[in-house]
Order: sequence, then C-alpha cells, then structure tokens
Amino acid sequence: MSVEIKGLSQLTKKLDQAYGPERMKKLTDKALILGAEAFMKIMKEEFENFKDTGASIDEMTRSEPMTIAGKRTVKIYWKGPKNRFRIIHLNEFGTVKNPNPAGKGAIARSLKAAEKVYQETLRQVLMRG
Repeated sequence: MSVEIKGLSQLTKKLDQAYGPERMKKLTDKALILGAEAFMKIMKEEFENFKDTGASIDEMTRSEPMTIAGKRTVKIYWKGPKNRFRIIHLNEFGTVKNPNPAGKGAIARSLKAAEKVYQETLRQVLMRG
C-alpha cells in the first residue's frame, strides 16, 4: 500500500533549484517523518476499535527515511516482543476459519483516512522550506 501525491513534482523541482539537493533531502525526510507519524496516529485510533492486549498498537514502528528504487520512503512495520508482525496480515485479510475478523481492513481504512492529512503535511513542510 502506498500513497501517491499528484501535483508536487513541479513544486519539488522549484524547491530543488532554490535549495539544492542536500537541503531538499532534509526537507523531504522531515515531511516523510511527519506524514508517517500522522498516518500512524490514525492507524492506532483504528486499531483501538478491536484491540485485545494492545500489542499491535504498541509494536507499531516507523523506519527512518531511506531510498528505495530512487525514491525516499518511510516504512511502517510491527516490531516487538509479542511478534505482532506475524499476525497483522491475518487481522487485515482474515483467514479461512475466520474470514471477517474485527480488524479486517483496518490498515486500508487508515490509509484512506490519512491520505489527505498525509498530503497536507507534506505540502506544508515543503512550502515552509
């Protein structure tokens, strides 16, 4: 799952010309971190609806910005002592025995709900320069 932002390519080119590639990388990283934090907040609220022990919420983690296939990226993943990463996909998509768990589609709903917030966060950081 990913969010595609349209209309920012011209803005990024202008900012890149004005600030240079190193400054733009720092701005992009800041925007990605703030956007990912906003997305995680919405996702944690969504996960509250079906939590049992709260381990899925507690183990939600954000990576540092990295370059993948030439694009700066931040990953959201689960890491912790209860190994929730093993069952997140079962909550999201269901199983044969439980095709409709309470958390079915929680990540997709969060992604949809956070799309505008994420885009606005990126836009604000890039506009501030």
